[in-house]
Amino acid sequence: MRGGAKVAIAGGAFVLVAGGLSYGAYTVLFEDGSGGITSADAPAEVRTGPPDTKEIAATSKAFFAAWSSGNGPAASQLTNNPVDAEPVLTGYSTEAHIENVVITPGAAAGATVPYTVKGTVSFEGKSQPLSYSSTLTVVRGLTTGKPLVDWQPTVVHPQLTKGATIVTGESSDPEIEMVDRNGKVLTKEEYPSLGPVIGELRERYGAQAGGSAGIETSIESSDENTPAITLLTLAKGKPGKVQTTIDANVQAAAEKAVKQFGESSVAAVQPSTGAIRAIANNRADGFNAATQGSLAPGSTMKIITAAMIIQNGVGSIDSPVECPSTVPWYGVTFHNLKDFSIPSGTLRNAFAQSCNTAFIKAVKPLDDKNLADTALGQEARDYFGLGQDNWKIGIKSFDGSIPESSGAETAASYIGQGKVLMSPLNMASVTATAKDGAFRQPYIVARDLDDRPFATAQQLPGGVAEQLREMMNFTATSSRGTATAAMAPVGGYKGAKTGSAEVDGQGKSNSWFAGFSDDLAAAGVVQSGGHGGDAAGPVVAAVLGAG
Repeated sequence: MRGGAKVAIAGGAFVLVAGGLSYGAYTVLFEDGSGGITSADAPAEVRTGPPDTKEIAATSKAFFAAWSSGNGPAASQLTNNPVDAEPVLTGYSTEAHIENVVITPGAAAGATVPYTVKGTVSFEGKSQPLSYSSTLTVVRGLTTGKPLVDWQPTVVHPQLTKGATIVTGESSDPEIEMVDRNGKVLTKEEYPSLGPVIGELRERYGAQAGGSAGIETSIESSDENTPAITLLTLAKGKPGKVQTTIDANVQAAAEKAVKQFGESSVAAVQPSTGAIRAIANNRADGFNAATQGSLAPGSTMKIITAAMIIQNGVGSIDSPVECPSTVPWYGVTFHNLKDFSIPSGTLRNAFAQSCNTAFIKAVKPLDDKNLADTALGQEARDYFGLGQDNWKIGIKSFDGSIPESSGAETAASYIGQGKVLMSPLNMASVTATAKDGAFRQPYIVARDLDDRPFATAQQLPGGVAEQLREMMNFTATSSRGTATAAMAPVGGYKGAKTGSAEVDGQGKSNSWFAGFSDDLAAAGVVQSGGHGGDAAGPVVAAVLGAG
């Protein structure tokens, strides 16, 4: 038969229909527009083009029927990747112990079908209801022309990733209670950004925290470094207590602040100790970008570039600098925002107004000393503790990347573009180093909990640190400082640096902001947020205000 498709399922039994396509007990029937049936002897026609409405409805219905009845092999044959799909779909009943499954589809949007899943997890005499929503997309098979479910692990559960499985049983790690520095219990319900952190702390420290395991339904990753995601608790264990450096008040402010902007992250540390006071994210993917993100930091990188300029004798806070509207370097013309310029300016002015060209012009004298391509990375490693993959903060972290560069890429790196990559925690640490004069590796659990080594760096020369603080304070308080408006609500001795990082193919730049107030430093990013003071600025200011 030709044309649209419909499903015939007779009590789960095999139905043989002329011209039909059989997937075990689940058969999809085809009919042409006139209702005529092709000859059984005629070769099967391989259809092309996107699946039509009837095919989408029929295929998804057959898939849901096979999946909900626990027939993983039959359901997998209705996908375009049965090899990967079959163990996940079969394990849904045999490993996850999910039964009485009811799948309710919603209205399709093109080839995408939303649906809700409701079932019961039953294990060793204990049971709990489970429900969630997800989507699937129906595509046409490349070789067969059949309408098939485009296999993605998220078809089975929205948090499922490639290589991961849903299992029910005794948890591999005892439960924990994450508590803040004052002993307040921190839950993922009250502080959503800490959900992944709690999972990772449980995996790392659960066994030594004195707790006992419970019975859970969870998503287990094939990557040993990825903590399990608990979906359901059938029987609670006894949680152990893990003390952290988080400050509940600062964390609450961070959680509220990131809700203002999508795809935003912020981190806060105490400059005098390196203790992490807050980690917050508002991201669609749930990724902890505050500690693990790797993005170009834009002009917040000028904190390190300024330190490099001063230490290499190229300039000082009140030395004159050139800040033309544009500057060429190795065939690339670099611009200031809206091509502004500063006549007769100083490094202090250039820093406060975020003059790109003044910092790029520092490449030439460093180039004359054969230092241009390596000086920034050396400054970042030696004095700011970055780029050596040796931070041991208690959870996973990205430690910054400032690789050696050449040509125009070197100039770009001086203003936080090119190959330079940072996380909000990296830039919060940079800010803390500038404020306190010495790098102290950030940490969320005390070092003596597991005797792990901390990263170290040389102390900034006193004059360098003092000049960095003064420039950041000027940027946050002077009439022309790019951070003044955002930092207006923040009290105490304060300083800041704005940043905007352009991303290829992205309409608006990423908004970055780094600042300090007394003994708290913070940095944040809002992807596609625009100017640093407009989006990331209010996020960071709110966090500093809570300190």
